[in-house]
Amino acid sequence: MFFWNLEACSQLCFQYTRVWIPDPDEVWRSAEIIKDYKEGDKSLHLKLEDETLYEYPIDLQGNELPFLRNPDILVGENDLTALSYLHEPAVLHNLKVRFLESNHIYTYCGIVLVAINPYEQLPIYEQDVIYAYSGQNMGDMDPHIFAVAEEAYKQMARDEKNQSIIVSGESGAGKTVSAKYAMRFFATVGGSASDTNIEAKVLASSPIMEAIGNAKTTRNDNSSRFGKYIQIGFDKRYHIIGANMRTYLLEKSRVVFQAEDERNYHIFYQLCASASLPEFKDLGLTCAEDFFYTSQGGDTSIDGVDDADDFEKTRHAFTLLGVKESHQTTIFRIIAAILHLGNLEIQAERDGDACSVSSEDEHLNNFCGLLGVEYSQMQHWLCHRKLVTTSETYVKSMSVQQVVNARNALAKHIYARLFNWIVQHINKALHTTVKQHSFIGVLDIYGFETFEVNSFEQFCINYANEKLQQQFNSHVFKLEQEEYMKEGIPWTLIDFYDNQPCIDLIEAKLGILDLLDEECKVPKGTDQNWAQKLYDRHASSQHFQKPRMSNTSFIVLHFADKVEYQSEGFLEKNRDTVYEEQINILKASKVKAMSREVISTAAFQSVSFMLAFPCCATARPANKEHKKTVGHQFRNSLHLLMETLNATTPHYVRCIKPNDEKLPFKFDPKRAVQQLRACGVLETIRISAAGFPSRWSYHDFFNRYRVLMKKRDLSKNDKKQICQTLLEDLIKDPDKFQFGRTKIFFRAGQVAYLEKLRADKFRAATIMIQKTVRGWLQRVKYKRLRQAAMVIQRYTRGHLARRLAEHLRRTRAAIIFQKQYRMLRILRAFQRVRNATITIQAFARGMFVRRIYRKILAEHKATILQKYVRGWLARTRFHRVRGATIVLQCYYRRMKARQELKALRIEARSAQHLKKLNIGMENKVVQLQRKIDEQNKEYKLLNEQLSMLTSAHSSEVEKLKKELVQYQQSHRGDGNQLVSLQEEMEHLRLELEKAHGERKVVEDSYVKEKDLLRKRISDLEEENALLKQEKEELNSRILCQSEGKKKFEENIQMKKELEEERSRYQNLVKEYSRLEQRYDNLRDEMTIIKVTKLKLSVFYSNYPSISTSEIGDTEDVIQQVEEVGMEKAAMDMTLFLKLQKRVRELEQERKKLQTQLEKKEQESWPSGSGSESTKESLQELESENKKLKNELNELRKAIADRATQNNSSNDIQDSYNLLLNQLKSANEELEVRKEEVLILRTQIMKAAQQKETGKNMVIERVMDFLFLFPKTEDWGYLNEDGELGLAYQGLKQVARLLEAQLQDQRREHEEEVEALKNQVDAMQEELEKQQQAFLQTLQLSPEAQVEFGLQQEITRLTNENLVRMLPSRALVLWLFCFGRLQQVCLSCSWTSGSVSVLQGGMQVAKLKSQLPQGCGERALPGYISSFGVPSFTWQLVNFKRIFLIKKKKKKKPNQKTNPNLLDLKPQAVSATVPCLPAYILYMCIRHADYINDDQKVHSLLTSTINGIKKVLKKHNDDFQMTSFWLANTCRLLHCLKQYSGDAGFMTQNTPKQNEHCLKNFDLTEYRQVLSHLSIQIYQQLIKIAEGILQPMIVSAVLENESIQGLSGVKPMGYRNRSSSMADGDSSYSLDAIIRQLNTFHSIMCDQGLDPEIVQQVFKQLFYMINAVALNNLLLRKDVCSWSTGMQLRFNISQLEEWLRGKNLQQSGAAQTLEPLIQAAQLLQLKKKTSEDAEAICSLCTSLTTQQIVKILNLYTPVNEFEERVTVAFIRDIQMHLQERNDPPQLLLDFKHMFPVLFPFNPSSITMDSIHLPASLNLEFLHKV
Repeated sequence: MFFWNLEACSQLCFQYTRVWIPDPDEVWRSAEIIKDYKEGDKSLHLKLEDETLYEYPIDLQGNELPFLRNPDILVGENDLTALSYLHEPAVLHNLKVRFLESNHIYTYCGIVLVAINPYEQLPIYEQDVIYAYSGQNMGDMDPHIFAVAEEAYKQMARDEKNQSIIVSGESGAGKTVSAKYAMRFFATVGGSASDTNIEAKVLASSPIMEAIGNAKTTRNDNSSRFGKYIQIGFDKRYHIIGANMRTYLLEKSRVVFQAEDERNYHIFYQLCASASLPEFKDLGLTCAEDFFYTSQGGDTSIDGVDDADDFEKTRHAFTLLGVKESHQTTIFRIIAAILHLGNLEIQAERDGDACSVSSEDEHLNNFCGLLGVEYSQMQHWLCHRKLVTTSETYVKSMSVQQVVNARNALAKHIYARLFNWIVQHINKALHTTVKQHSFIGVLDIYGFETFEVNSFEQFCINYANEKLQQQFNSHVFKLEQEEYMKEGIPWTLIDFYDNQPCIDLIEAKLGILDLLDEECKVPKGTDQNWAQKLYDRHASSQHFQKPRMSNTSFIVLHFADKVEYQSEGFLEKNRDTVYEEQINILKASKVKAMSREVISTAAFQSVSFMLAFPCCATARPANKEHKKTVGHQFRNSLHLLMETLNATTPHYVRCIKPNDEKLPFKFDPKRAVQQLRACGVLETIRISAAGFPSRWSYHDFFNRYRVLMKKRDLSKNDKKQICQTLLEDLIKDPDKFQFGRTKIFFRAGQVAYLEKLRADKFRAATIMIQKTVRGWLQRVKYKRLRQAAMVIQRYTRGHLARRLAEHLRRTRAAIIFQKQYRMLRILRAFQRVRNATITIQAFARGMFVRRIYRKILAEHKATILQKYVRGWLARTRFHRVRGATIVLQCYYRRMKARQELKALRIEARSAQHLKKLNIGMENKVVQLQRKIDEQNKEYKLLNEQLSMLTSAHSSEVEKLKKELVQYQQSHRGDGNQLVSLQEEMEHLRLELEKAHGERKVVEDSYVKEKDLLRKRISDLEEENALLKQEKEELNSRILCQSEGKKKFEENIQMKKELEEERSRYQNLVKEYSRLEQRYDNLRDEMTIIKVTKLKLSVFYSNYPSISTSEIGDTEDVIQQVEEVGMEKAAMDMTLFLKLQKRVRELEQERKKLQTQLEKKEQESWPSGSGSESTKESLQELESENKKLKNELNELRKAIADRATQNNSSNDIQDSYNLLLNQLKSANEELEVRKEEVLILRTQIMKAAQQKETGKNMVIERVMDFLFLFPKTEDWGYLNEDGELGLAYQGLKQVARLLEAQLQDQRREHEEEVEALKNQVDAMQEELEKQQQAFLQTLQLSPEAQVEFGLQQEITRLTNENLVRMLPSRALVLWLFCFGRLQQVCLSCSWTSGSVSVLQGGMQVAKLKSQLPQGCGERALPGYISSFGVPSFTWQLVNFKRIFLIKKKKKKKPNQKTNPNLLDLKPQAVSATVPCLPAYILYMCIRHADYINDDQKVHSLLTSTINGIKKVLKKHNDDFQMTSFWLANTCRLLHCLKQYSGDAGFMTQNTPKQNEHCLKNFDLTEYRQVLSHLSIQIYQQLIKIAEGILQPMIVSAVLENESIQGLSGVKPMGYRNRSSSMADGDSSYSLDAIIRQLNTFHSIMCDQGLDPEIVQQVFKQLFYMINAVALNNLLLRKDVCSWSTGMQLRFNISQLEEWLRGKNLQQSGAAQTLEPLIQAAQLLQLKKKTSEDAEAICSLCTSLTTQQIVKILNLYTPVNEFEERVTVAFIRDIQMHLQERNDPPQLLLDFKHMFPVLFPFNPSSITMDSIHLPASLNLEFLHKV
């Protein structure tokens, strides 16, 4: 404790000054001076906080005054060194205020982080908090263990120097947790670059070490009973590559003894809690209460801890670190053996001089069985010991106490060796072979300890803390010196406490440890003799004292406190002996080598040094290494530790235990001060106070104290000179301050003096303002009162005058009335006037009434007109609304019908539906067949009847004819009668027609009446329906009013679910793109490997190797499916399309090869034995084909079962793996079969060798010429090795030979063309079937498509084995030459996409340069076709040239670059139509559609997608390029929709645009792929923009002073001037962000990006601005003030104004800023009353409860007129917010990404209006 100098402090001891005085309960108490102090006064008159008066005596001789209290504005500072008065009460009060009122557990004290254990889980260690602190300077954020870890990580990366974090404190102070969080930070920030997952192993070591090294004590439920130093290694890129652990001071004595209410190590209780597991049945364990070693402390459980669950975590950690199951079992056996060893029953014999262990002791039997040692030997040597003399050896019995001590020593030894082995294995698991570039060490070690009884353990702990304190003091002193020298301050030596004398007392020659080792070597050395030697040797030392009342104790004056040590047990603990006989028994163990290694060796080879409690028996050490005492080993290890720490940059964390009751947020000042003194925090304060602790930059000092400056000084431009002038005027003593290069340094108390002057200045100015304002207010009030009085007087006088005048008037009137009353003339005149008045009134009233009537009549007529007009308008509007409604209903019903139709089509294509239909159709067919049979029977009957009737009718007609002839002949004279009959008949016909007409008229009238009635009924029904509808509408409105809120909430919830589902979907797309990128990288690596292999094997290849490559594509597809995963494969239609396209390509190739093959076979097919062998081989192949079909049927059954059962993802994955495995096996079988086919081909070739001897000799000569004896001509103009030219010459030779052969074959086989036509027709039918199957496949689900495609591929390959026989020797030669050409092309740095001619014809473009002289480009198709290349390859050349991407290489002087559409720069097409590349690509697709070339469409779209991906990968940080291709990809997607022929997308098309629609292909799958690609590009665009904006946000939004002079500046602590601050000015203004946003907006608009996407981009960016700024605000105390809230609100308004200026207010970007706006308003609102609390709760709806409370806790007044937020107000806020259901996280996820939507946006541009500028060099594109 130190007090202020009397002279320096007396100037500040005036009335109302607050001071600190000692207090026995609270350590320090605050008081206020009520009377000015004068020199010579013997006491100070004080008033305490409870209003009691107190007279504080002053020691005039000691020249001391009480400590002064800091101003309220400095209370609660993040850094204690920022306090103006640096002393113990100020430190204690600041920590108490931060801990209790603000719930801040971390505080800086210079370079030390003080951490107070809250005894409560706080939400400040989540992953988002780690990311918030990552990359930040240490002084920018609130104190945190993550800030210290980030400081160490940053300094390691910047300075390339190793770092150390030293965590110390008492047991229960939170050292282990702090070290764990520091390691978690390093594991997160510096995660390993490889897949070794080393950071997870580093974290996994914690539960293991806690299980075997932590125990429950009276102070802590999870106390570390050892110290550890963990070195985390990093590589050059600062990724974690490994770790190493060193342990210190394991408390072995806890294995055999625990005090009351304490426990043994956790692992014992964990194992006992899991003893019921089957694998632990043979351990013989029960509950922990049954064992002596685990039950001495009483309660064996810990509240809130599940030992069984912790045991599972421990086992998992063992597994993660690579500990085998057998080794784990051995570890648990050893631990169980220790427990059984503690339960031995020792029986005394012969009056206690001897003892024995029962031969039936169950625990000894279990102990020996678990460790594999001899029972009899262990039973004997537990009770006896061997004494060796010079002449002979004796075996002596031991007493009960000696046996107990020996048993305990053995248990401690075994556990120590086990602990040591586990530490070694952890280090082995964390070790890496990669060279370590740097490391960060985390030291977790005991703090200074003092108890009522202090022994050897406390002595070693305090010795280690003395060494650490010395290193800490020197480091602090060094930093202070560096700061002074950096600023050019004259350096004067600061007298700081050096504890080297105390360290010399302990470790120097003949020090305490030397004397202890010397006494241990004495045969009969005792603790009393050693204590006496200490008294004799060190009695004169200033750090050593002898207690008055004891001869066996001694006192050491440590830096923290005096500690009295009891010497009893020092010697035995220093020796740490174990009997050699017991060790030899353990060496003979029968168990595994690992167990023998753990339990046998007595030497300690690691750097872990163990301590033991007393062991009374003495024995000879087991070997020479054991002669080193524990003290000697610990001293050596401590020296090594100090060397390591001195070679690193240290960072200090001091953990404080606030109370001994483990209560959350309870602060005991006595315990806190005791620990502050012990951990060196106050020493840091003292060193800082001895120099210039307060430091200000000139800029901050000028802004803070400009009110003290004179006006003429402020006019100067040199701020440094202004500050110097001010200080020289204010502080007369020049020693109180110093001017550095960039800062001003002040002695302690000077900033408080300046704050007092500033407060006085403000107070005087405030008084002046108050005086002036109050005078003005009084004058205004007086004038207002005077004016009011004058007005009142005026009205009063007027009232009195009017009343007098009225009185006079009435008197005069009365006189006049009396005089004139009797005058008749006046009466008659009056009556006449009255009558006239009545008459006038009557006429006037009549006139007015008539006028009103006319007005009413006009209004009535107008009302009628309005009624009809309004009715007409209402009907018109109703018809219009009804028509619109009907249209909408039609569109909606059409959409629903289409969806239903699509679903029905999908269902109709499914196999199950077809089965159901077939089942129904069979029944229908049977029924129809029956009906047909019945109808046939009826038809036969009717035919028979008809034939009978016709015969009867014909006979009757004949009969009638005969009768008519007879009648005519007999009645020729009756003609007249006939005429009359005919006339009568005509008359009757007319009457009949008249009757029919009348009937028709009647029917028409009836129909009309009926229609009228129906119409009237329908009208009535419609009216009734309308009434019902109105009634239902009224009812629905009533229901809607009652259910409106509920539906609204449901709609909101559905929207949220939709957004979440869309977000999950786009995250899947993002993950898919990442896996696809990984696949591309692996594919590139495989390409390089294949190129290397191809170069080695090209000279030794032959034609059989070519045939095996035919299934290469299928294997590649399988490999891709395996890598990407089943879900991705199911979603990716491109995989299926590739498979189908490959099938078609190979089918076409197979047809062409088959035609040539059959021609060759007919020419050279051998007879006899050859045909028989061929038949046999064909039979074998057919049998193999049957096997393949059976396997295919099994696959179908497995997939069908999967589809019907619809099992979980695991079942799907299993079936899918089955599919892949069987497909692989099928491919292997195919390879075997192909080899057999090749053998067959060789046999056939041998048979046909005689016939083709001449031709083969020519071909072999050509092959030898090409490959065995290459020419050595100069082909350097093509490539260095000449391989390309050599291949070109070979191809020329081969072309000539092949051409000659083909001509001969044409002449010879023209006769066989007709025979082959039938086969061609059959193949055509097969092709049509495959096309139909392909079309059916496209209508299946994605999973079914993949399944069907794989089945088709297997079937095709199987059939191909049986069909394709021997190819022509010429074709084999061509393939061989072309493989040579492939190898050459690969060596010329072309990408893998441009190698294979059969996969797209990319080599055709390269062959142009190899044409023979005189051949133009037009001759290229014929030149290529002469080699057998398919003709469609040439048709793809012009399209393929669009997507050629060459690797960068140096251009030759005359070499022209190949134009590339995907290499277009946004600047090159800026003057053209926006999205020109997209239109060009669509026109190419339309041309391919026009010529109906499926291969070309597939190749074009696939190359487009892959090319865009490669361009974006190349420009992954270019916003302009990414935006350019996002716009073009979206436009291409819109074009594919607009011109797809779908009526839904063609509503806005012009007739001209409808002519450009696709006719032959449905590209729906490709639209889906392009949509996924657009999402990936959008996500990359957002990532680039966020990377540009994120460094600007905090500086521009929170720190930049947009309103000059508004924010105040507070004193800064050490952290703001530490090495964590980066050099240079990296601040940004809000204008910088706005300029960047303008850049983004102009780029996207210029490139034609859809406005909806632009809005979504800025919504995402504004959300990121909000999240980053708010997270930083929640973690920074210095920005939580009223002035910052004003600045923040102004900055946000600027951003909102920018959104309005860019017409982006509808994008939702402004809504994303709502939390930040509410945070700014929260900083500005009043925070006093309950009404203020209600207002805050109602306003801050977008902030969570934790965020509101956090901001209120962080709120810090910058000026004196601001008030702090009280704890009661914060509690009131929490009470109001209890009903909220807020998420638990404190910070916002700034990496969250909203799901993106791509609405359809058709283009108004027609394709024929697009012009290609010549400047783009796209000559290969031509309009058709």
